[in-house]
Amino acid sequence: MSQAPFFHQPSGTVRFWVLVDDLPVGASIGKETLHYRYQPQRRDDDALETYTQNSAEIDAAVRRRVAAGSREPVMLRDADVRAAPHS
Repeated sequence: MSQAPFFHQPSGTVRFWVLVDDLPVGASIGKETLHYRYQPQRRDDDALETYTQNSAEIDAAVRRRVAAGSREPVMLRDADVRAAPHS
């Protein structure tokens, strides 16, 4: 992407871009969503680092939202990245 993901302090979100049909789509995910989905056992987690470590799964969630009709900027919610239930 032309711009690297970054943590936007005023909104408490990681902002990033995902290619969808060869076009960059702006998206964001909250620090709390990242924490509770990916690092609930930690107290010192870094939102940008957590996004980077899980970007493939998070980017796929953006693509699902766009396919379902969401428009830019896509703001991911807890349900968009919820862990699959164990069988």
